[in-house]
Formats: sequence, structure tokens, C-alpha cells
Amino acid sequence: MMKKRALVSVSDKTGIVELVRELTALGWEVVSTGGTYRTLEEAGLPVVGISDVTGFPEILDGRVKTLHPHIHSGILARRDLTQHSDQLAELNITPIDLVVVNLYPFQETVAKEGVAWDEAIENIDIGGPSMLRAAAKNCAAVTVVVDPADYAALVGQLRAHGETSPTWRRRLAAKVFRHTAFYDSVIAAYFTQETESAPDTTSEAAVAEKAAVTKEVSTTAKKAITAATASDGTYPERLTLPFERVQTLRYGENPHQSAAFYREPNTIIGLPASEQLNGKELSYNNINDANAAWEMVSEFSAPAVVAVKHMNPCGVGLGATVREAYEKAYAADPTSIFGGIVATNRPVDEATARRMHDIFLEIVLAPDFTSEALAILQTKKNLRLLRMHTAGVARATYKMQSVQGGLLVQQADVHKLDQDACRIATKREPSAAEWEQLLFAWRVVKHVKSNAIVLAKDNQTIGVGAGQMNRVGAAKIALEQAGEKARGAVLASDAFFPMPDTMEAAAAAGITAVIQPGGSKRDQDSIDVCDAHGMTMVMTGVRHFKH
Repeated sequence: MMKKRALVSVSDKTGIVELVRELTALGWEVVSTGGTYRTLEEAGLPVVGISDVTGFPEILDGRVKTLHPHIHSGILARRDLTQHSDQLAELNITPIDLVVVNLYPFQETVAKEGVAWDEAIENIDIGGPSMLRAAAKNCAAVTVVVDPADYAALVGQLRAHGETSPTWRRRLAAKVFRHTAFYDSVIAAYFTQETESAPDTTSEAAVAEKAAVTKEVSTTAKKAITAATASDGTYPERLTLPFERVQTLRYGENPHQSAAFYREPNTIIGLPASEQLNGKELSYNNINDANAAWEMVSEFSAPAVVAVKHMNPCGVGLGATVREAYEKAYAADPTSIFGGIVATNRPVDEATARRMHDIFLEIVLAPDFTSEALAILQTKKNLRLLRMHTAGVARATYKMQSVQGGLLVQQADVHKLDQDACRIATKREPSAAEWEQLLFAWRVVKHVKSNAIVLAKDNQTIGVGAGQMNRVGAAKIALEQAGEKARGAVLASDAFFPMPDTMEAAAAAGITAVIQPGGSKRDQDSIDVCDAHGMTMVMTGVRHFKH
């Protein structure tokens, strides 16, 4: 009886010697290539070189070695068709029953700082995906293994039954197609990013520029999906998005919904790149809220603290220290912060940690924690503490939203307000103090669900109206929350006022300055109300709807 044949060619050699030792003991013949062949030979294992099978040497510095009929026919031949068996016999081709392959480390290569384009290209595997796809296609007869984690199960099945089960072969084939699809999507994202950001090579100056940068390109795998948008604002005709699973979550928004958390390959930003220092696993809602808090606190260069509930801020404060900023965020809404998520853009110190310890919080996110702060906060075993990479301040340039049967993709709202580009619509201009509060409130309202109104005073939110079906409703909520504090405060609106009723309510409450996009057919009605009450209004020309 002919020996079963396995083809083994791996970049990640974890466990490969042990696997081949088991296969040899079970009577398998093992064929291998290049570095894998040398590793097995040095381990004293019997192994057949790929050139002995193909009758052709490995050429082009190893670029071509397995792309040969003796390999792919051995993998792809259907065992249930006599004509296939006859053709193999006629051409003296031995069937291949097991393919163990993993791929050149493209993702890891382009994750390195300053990786050269040529090095990235040489780490695009061609023969490996071809063998994997061929074996997966013929999973009715061929077992294909791409993950070293499956070696033990493979050996177990072969020891117990002499072969693998059809169901398991199909599962492995599905895993292979997921693997190769992910691999290709990372490459596609890298190429898209590099080619869209490359200079025009038709001009003399561009040729010189290309020569100067050709040896060092950006680490685009760290921002793989930013390749979704080209430099001219267009989107590719097909969108492939590489993500790898971080964890399966306990449940989704509600206990009856399942959920998982995925990340971009080699990401260095946001929640996927954070380090959890304490507490339970993050839930689906935790991740959403924590991301909202981190994006918001990253808006500020001064020490800032943001408290979030259900993806909306319940309190935002700026201060000379993180402790002062926390006190303002807490005082903004001491009821809603209970059970909330708190983010800071400065390391948490002992004094701040003691104040945080006084109430129930779900998560605290910060660039770091002092040892004293950690000792205090870690006494609460369920409190999640996340150390955020400061690179997280540079947010991704895309946003995705699933819809039934589809996906919406847009650029992230990273617009920074240019004060000089704003228009003063009223007779009175803002004072320097009002300008400071208007800009603070504008940074906050951008992150509040629409319709959104934010009131601010002394670098602290004092009223937040979020997610209302009409703008005056959002304003009434914010004004009611602020109460007497509204006198002398400023108001920010994420979109224009279609009616003067919001300005009438603001004037009655004592608001002195307003910032809004403008653009309504009835802007003048709101301007007139402001002028009648000595208020000032700034129009930004930019809307910040958030759904």
C-alpha cells in the first residue's frame, strides 16, 4: 500500500518538528521546501525535498518552488474519479493527502517601522496561498492545516482512526479560506494606502521625490483600513476589511444578543491597543462607551476629564491638573456619573484616584496611572482600568456602520474648528472669556448624539441635551439641568436652529453666547432674538450631526 504523503512548508515553525516526527512514526512520507526542509533535516527526520518531487529546482531566490503540476495535481486530484487517478498514474504523480502550510509574515513585516517597499513585496506569499486554497477546495480528500494550534488535534485523529473526519476537514478548509482572505485583505489595504498616497510619477520632480523615499515607507499595516479612502476622497470599487478577533464578549447590548470584539491588524490606537490593568472583562457596551470617552477627551490639550454614560458625556471638565478636571467633570452631573466611564488625557495620580474611589465607576481610561493611584483603584476588583497608548489621540480616519445587508463607510469627523473662519452673526462680538467657553463647548457638542445642545461655564459642562427629536427639546433638557448656573454660560448646538424658540429659551435662562453652524433659512430670526437680549452668536459653517 502506498504511503500517505504530506506536504509541509511553514514560515512559523512552532511545533513543526514534533508534528513531522508523529507523522513519520505513523508511516507518512513528508515532502518539504526551503527553510522547513532544512529544519526537519537538522532534526534528523526523513524528508523529501520539493525538487525531488517536481524534478525542477527551486528558482528565482525561492519565488518559484511549489507552483508545479506535480504538486497541485497531487493536491487537487479527486479520489472518486477514475480518470483523475489514471492521469496521476500515467504522469507518475503521487497524491498529496495532507497540506501543512502557513504563510510569509506580510502583516508582521509591514508593521515594522521604516519597512522598505521591496521588503514588503518579498513577504507576499504566492505558492503558500495557492496550495492552501487547492487543498481546501479538495477537502473531500485532503486535510489542510494552516494553524499550529490544530497540530495536536490532527495527530489525535490520525492516531485514533488513521485519517481525519470529513466534518473536521471541512472546518479546516473554512479556516483556510478565512485565513487567506484576511491575508489578501491586509495586502490590498497596504497597496491601496501606498499607491493612493504616492506622488505622481509622471513629473521630473515626482521621480526625484520617489527616489528619495523609495527605501522607507510608512507602516501602513498599523492603519490598514485607512486605505478605504483615496487621497481624492473617492472610495475603492471593492472594500476588503481585515480584522482579527480580540475576544468573544459575554453578550451584546443586551443579554440575549451575542457579540465579539475585533481589531485592525497591528493597531496602535484606541481600545484594541489598550492594556487592562484591573477588573472584569470589557463588555460590548463598555467598549462602545469607553471609545466615546477616549475620542472626546482626546479633543483637548489641557488636562481634561470626560465622564460618559450610554456614549454621551454627562460631565466634561478642564483644569490646571487632572484632579481639578475630574472635580469639574464630577460636579457637572454627580448623579449620572455613577456607574459611568471616566477618561483622562493625563496620568491619574493619587489624589485623583482617591476621589474616583469614592463612587462606583465601570471603567477609568488614562495614558497611565501612578503606582499610588493603581494601589488605590485596584482595591475595587471589578473596576476596569485601561492604560491607553498616547497614539490613540490620532484617531482613525474612517467610521463604519452596518445596515441590513450592507455597510456604510465615511470619514471620521476629525474637523478642527478654525476660530478665524467663524462668522460673528450678531451686533455684539464674544469677549475673550466667552470665546474660550464657546470653543470648549463646541469640542464637546461634536461628540453628543443629535439633536445636541451643550451648556458650558468655567471650563465645565453644566447642561447636556442629547439625542432629542427636536432641538428646543434638547435645549430645555440642558437648561433644566443647568438651572441657575445657566446665567452667564454659553450654549453650543451641533446644527442650526430652524426656529427662534431655542434662542428665546436660552435668553430667558441667562445664556450670553451661542455657537452653532448656521445655514437655516430662518437664521435671522435667531440672530434677532440674540441682538434683542444683548447675546452674541458665532456661526461656524460646520455641522456635527452624530447618529
